[in-house]
Amino acid sequence: MFLSAIRLKNYRRLSDVTIDLDNEISIFVGSNNSGKTSVANAMHFFIGGSRDRFRFHDISACRWSDIDAFEAGQQGISLPVLSIDLWFEVSQADLHRVVDLLPNLDWQGSKVGVRIAFAPRNEDETLAHFRERHARAQEAAGVVQTPDDEPYIAPPRTLREFLEEDIRKEYEFKYFVLDQSEFNDELEPNDGYEPQELLRDKGRTGRDIVNSLIKVDFLHAQRHLSDSEGGNRSEELSRHLSRYYQRNLERRGEDHYALRVLAESEALLNQHLEQVFTSTLQRLSQLGYPGLNNPRLMIKSALNPATVMNSQDGTHVHYALDDDGLTLPDKYNGLGFKNLIYMVVELLDLHAQWHATDEKRPPLHLVFVEEPEAHLHAQLQQVFVNKVLEILASEDEVPDGFHTQLILTTHSPHILYERGFQPIRYFRREGAGIEQSSKIRNLSTFYQTTENPSRDFLERYLRLTHCDIFFADGAVLVEGNVERLVMPQMIEKAAPGLRSCYLSVLEIGGAYAHLFRTLIEFLSITTLIVTDLDSVRGQVGDNDGIEPAEQGDDGEDEASPRSTCTPETLGAVTSNQMLAQWLPGINRIDELLNAGAEAKTRAADEFGLGAIRVTYPCAVTIEQDGLQIERAGRTLEVAFAFDNLEWTQDAANQELRLKVRTPRDVEDLAQKLHNKVHSSNYKKTDFALALLAKDPETWNVPKYIAEGLEWLETALGVAEPVGDNKQEGEE
Repeated sequence: MFLSAIRLKNYRRLSDVTIDLDNEISIFVGSNNSGKTSVANAMHFFIGGSRDRFRFHDISACRWSDIDAFEAGQQGISLPVLSIDLWFEVSQADLHRVVDLLPNLDWQGSKVGVRIAFAPRNEDETLAHFRERHARAQEAAGVVQTPDDEPYIAPPRTLREFLEEDIRKEYEFKYFVLDQSEFNDELEPNDGYEPQELLRDKGRTGRDIVNSLIKVDFLHAQRHLSDSEGGNRSEELSRHLSRYYQRNLERRGEDHYALRVLAESEALLNQHLEQVFTSTLQRLSQLGYPGLNNPRLMIKSALNPATVMNSQDGTHVHYALDDDGLTLPDKYNGLGFKNLIYMVVELLDLHAQWHATDEKRPPLHLVFVEEPEAHLHAQLQQVFVNKVLEILASEDEVPDGFHTQLILTTHSPHILYERGFQPIRYFRREGAGIEQSSKIRNLSTFYQTTENPSRDFLERYLRLTHCDIFFADGAVLVEGNVERLVMPQMIEKAAPGLRSCYLSVLEIGGAYAHLFRTLIEFLSITTLIVTDLDSVRGQVGDNDGIEPAEQGDDGEDEASPRSTCTPETLGAVTSNQMLAQWLPGINRIDELLNAGAEAKTRAADEFGLGAIRVTYPCAVTIEQDGLQIERAGRTLEVAFAFDNLEWTQDAANQELRLKVRTPRDVEDLAQKLHNKVHSSNYKKTDFALALLAKDPETWNVPKYIAEGLEWLETALGVAEPVGDNKQEGEE
């Protein structure tokens, strides 16, 4: 059996969320303060069943107003109830373990559920207790005057203030059996459904029943490992291994010879430690430690006659430098390997403690691991997430019917994409102020509902690029390598407010951008798409491939159907599937150039999230020798030249390779710029690198990119006051 889903209500920013869990490893991702750690805290609170852990501010802020409304006597309003629904996937062989959770004798299926609620004992009595306390306080403070002679109201002034102090007295845990047939596929109950309360039966409480099914352990991110020598927060690796020894390994009995022949006893104890720790250290080798060049880990005794008889404080970790016995203490190893060894030892310790309680052992062991990537390089992170289940247990150690599940919270794309889409649970922040909350997107749902080949393409692409889109405030999808290279400088010039956001810049290409549509819309992440017009001659079907343009010796396009052409060419269409199939969903170039902001934008949701905007080269006015014309660049390079015409034609900037020799007029200049950029010997990456070498104050961001970045800046709420950072020529 395993825990297949949990539903949390009214706990911190998780006001109403459902999280499907993978039967092996679930990976929680999302930006900071999105509620990932709150899930672990909620599991600790509800399953532990200790009211001492609870504070008033653990109630979702969006429910505080219900307390005020209840005090005021508003009809239909009750005090907030916090709850967690635990749904277990069970087989026929496990039914005897969950018989207390079967809703009736006619139950059929594979899921059983239990609700743990933290609810008022009696909300009417709670209100009466508050009013009684309030009245006594006012009577006691009746003679007090404020400095401005205003009437003084002694606390608790409101029911909310009363509960801030006494909620642990007024609330209690309640347990309910859930009937799967009364819930929909999203695990939301049918209207009017009231679950059956679990009352004490034969001395077993609801808490006893839950704890007989699941044990929850935590490996927190603050692991207190340090390179420093001492200090209250520094907990050396030796201490952890010593504790693991005391709890789980077969310790040597008292050695009376140690006091008389210390050296001999130390040698014997070293042999003993080597023997009992052999399997533990072999499991570490599965994670690539020590590898080829790192010193081998050893457990050595450092016997002190004053303590050896009653403690294991004389045992320390050392690192073997050679085969002749030269070693260094554990503090001389790096933080990365310290953290790796510590996590393995702690996980083995937690697993062994669960394993040791044979008669009362719950069949399910759920372990939360916070940010395992701390101090680990990318490859070691990937090895850890792949091997951690193998390290925890092998088949001969865990009997049938017992199972371990892991939940990892991480900010590491290296861990994220090592496991693929299915275990990812994306936490998205919504709302602001008192209405702030989080919603969870289960990527397993995305995986199951997205058709191939889009799903497989996205999964492979994100693995290859170690994309960080799941941790970003917003995304910028760019046409190619050139845009990716120059985007940071363009953001600095056109939208400096974006520097305070975490942006994920993805290089996707116009031919594949539309494949990202399902993922972007599923995540509801605010996104700017910077792409090219990609004008070609003739009518192009949605699924037609575009052959490369044939070019003459001078770089000009041959006038064949589907060859590249300037955007003003009569009847030109786009070969960019992003523009044709997604936003704005237009094929003709003339219509694309006339499209307004509304056509290029998908509006945000009610929380201001998920807005999408596409931007591509637009028509700009270019001038030479008094003659003005309007032109749009087919690609970034041409659009950049049009917006910086005089600068790019300066001989000092010829390394950008945008300078045209002896044009007849401005129209000839525009045509030759197009031909030059689209010739086979033009290297676009060289343009980007040459531009990076220039002083950014000397050139302007292309108009269409500047407009897009300013939109993103506004959409993310980080626009800086108009003034200091405007581009040259702006008013």
